[in-house]
Amino acid sequence: MKTTTYDYNSTEVQAIFNRIAPVYDQLNDALSLGLHKIWKQMAVMWSEANDGNTCLDLCCGSGDLAWMLAKYAGSQGIVYGVDFSVQQLAIARNRKSTLFGQVSPINWVEADALNLPFADNYFDCATMGYGLRNVLDIPHCLQELYRVLKPNSKAAILDMHRPSASLVRSFQQWYLDKVVVPVAGNLELTQEYAYISPSLTKFPTGVEQVLIAHQAGFVNAKHYPIAGGMMGILVITK
Repeated sequence: MKTTTYDYNSTEVQAIFNRIAPVYDQLNDALSLGLHKIWKQMAVMWSEANDGNTCLDLCCGSGDLAWMLAKYAGSQGIVYGVDFSVQQLAIARNRKSTLFGQVSPINWVEADALNLPFADNYFDCATMGYGLRNVLDIPHCLQELYRVLKPNSKAAILDMHRPSASLVRSFQQWYLDKVVVPVAGNLELTQEYAYISPSLTKFPTGVEQVLIAHQAGFVNAKHYPIAGGMMGILVITK
């Protein structure tokens, strides 16, 4: 089956995430069978967030990863959740924490991942979930991330990928075409979720991401495929 090609600019991507904000969490839960929460927890662990840290969750969306970071940073830490979608940030601000124990305060910041409003060497760690694939300039985004991280600190970047194995790749495309887009279509969001497939086609492979991270200045970079290569986490050290 031929997949329709979509080309989007930054404003259009921003509009997509504003439109899907009201159902974003529910669809993530349903379409990943709840597994996205496990993958996000893996990213937080690999970021090595610790008690008292100043943490960044870039492209924070509705705030899942930011709240997980807040648990690791504890009452003495602080988390910044950054996104360019006003509607996603509104949901993040209004959600209630379901975490037990002490959590750090979270500052929700509307900003562009390509032009972060933070000083150099500001953060102890960072996460990014399903955001790198949607920025228009991936090398520049990683350069900005490098700039705001402290020396020796880590970032963990979770995203969807095109699997290298043809059978898994075929399953992924079937799932997108036959499950994801129709479910989104029932909510009148067909075009918004049809965007996923072409964004995967353009997204650098894990090996390519490692190379881009090194070019951005990171001294260590490793990409971990998960879910049969349909997902992956890039772990980078400044």
